[in-house]
Amino acid sequence: MDQSNSRRRFFAGAATAVAGITVARSALATLPEPVIQTSVNTAPPLVPTNGRPYNPVVTLNGWTLPWRMNNGVKEFHLVAEPVEREVSPGFKVNMWGYNGQSPGPTIEVVEGDRVRIFVTNKLPEHTTIHWHGQRLPSGMDGVGGLNQKAIPVGKTYMYEFVARRPGTFMYHPHADEMVQMAMGLMGFWVTHPKEKHPHISDVDRDFCFLLNAFDVEPGTKTPKINTMLDFNIWSWNSRVFPGIDTLNVRHNDRVRIRVGNLTMTNHPIHIHGHEFLVTGTDGGPTPPTTRWYEVTTDVAVGQMRQIEFVADEEGDWAMHCHKSHHTMNAMGHTVPTMVGVDHRGLVKKIQKVSPDYMLMGERGMADMGEMEMPIPENTAPMMTGQAQFGPVEMGGMFSVLKVRKDQKPGDYSDPGPYKYPPGTVAQEYTGPLSEPARLRSEISSGKAANDKPSPATVMNAKKPNAHSGH
Repeated sequence: MDQSNSRRRFFAGAATAVAGITVARSALATLPEPVIQTSVNTAPPLVPTNGRPYNPVVTLNGWTLPWRMNNGVKEFHLVAEPVEREVSPGFKVNMWGYNGQSPGPTIEVVEGDRVRIFVTNKLPEHTTIHWHGQRLPSGMDGVGGLNQKAIPVGKTYMYEFVARRPGTFMYHPHADEMVQMAMGLMGFWVTHPKEKHPHISDVDRDFCFLLNAFDVEPGTKTPKINTMLDFNIWSWNSRVFPGIDTLNVRHNDRVRIRVGNLTMTNHPIHIHGHEFLVTGTDGGPTPPTTRWYEVTTDVAVGQMRQIEFVADEEGDWAMHCHKSHHTMNAMGHTVPTMVGVDHRGLVKKIQKVSPDYMLMGERGMADMGEMEMPIPENTAPMMTGQAQFGPVEMGGMFSVLKVRKDQKPGDYSDPGPYKYPPGTVAQEYTGPLSEPARLRSEISSGKAANDKPSPATVMNAKKPNAHSGH
């Protein structure tokens, strides 16, 4: 794990503004040393060295925040600050985050732990933290003005409560929430059970990640904070394909994946090759009698879904949001549909006026996955990614579940492309082809493929002048 002390800020005035009011070192002497992480790689699970034992999670393209024990209290230190996040190779975005990253580090505790979290504000405005889904004293719930005074710039506040119930939760600000969450200020929280729980299974691999979204104009670096729904960067833990790490497991491992949604829309998360059970929600583990098998589960805004399955099918299996625009990177939403448009005789005329004009889209958009077209600097290609058979033509919320028999227990490294057994890959058929059979109704009516179509019926529509006609 890279624990570099370098902290990046994107507001030119933020560094100067914060410097004059940052809490002095002497005042911070009694606080846990803040751990800063800037690597975008998936960190190995943080095995507890003190406190009660538990089976740690692996945060996709993220990490778990270390803590210290102080007279039986588990202490953490979060630093809210401007950060620069590499969303995919060659594409970086100015965000707000915690401890050097957006999202911030995952916090892991055990049911019954007394937890003390110090929050230092190095943002250019005040903030708070809301512990989404937790049962705690009202004064610790983190809604600015309602439960507490907002944390001023340069100040450190302390939250303290007992982690009452096991489950998967999130944390995010409840002060200037639209701006601060649009800038990426959020994180994950996992409370492990203190003892064997009737609704919580033992698993071999336990992954977690947040769904988040941004609106970043191609060629720029800072999200447009006033966007409501028309986002163009759909990410897992502030990464987009091909920058999202793969989920690498051993054949027949029992796998748990925890997914939290802090975007402005729902996401149907789909896994290929396996069926899974939804074993947990924001409310905690679900009783086994309420579960059924799925291959897609919808994660609504502000919700968490925990799924489990046995990885009993070897191979490389896609895992993605099933909203097709969410598996693409930055795109122009106002580009007209050109499929089927006859460009013959038109291209050369256009090129006389615009020599760089390229004909694209009349056959679909697959060409964009094969061609290396020039794009603005600091922009992710709309359709990208290469695998052993060619272009993947994906982006956004897409990754791969890799199941291997020779993946060692506890090994989360990428095993590389799957070696398909002979005869198990779809291939071109080169044998004889017969004419397709006609529909029985078409044959009985005497119609043939070369029959002239009947004259089209002409419909005239009148546009109403007011809503009273609707």
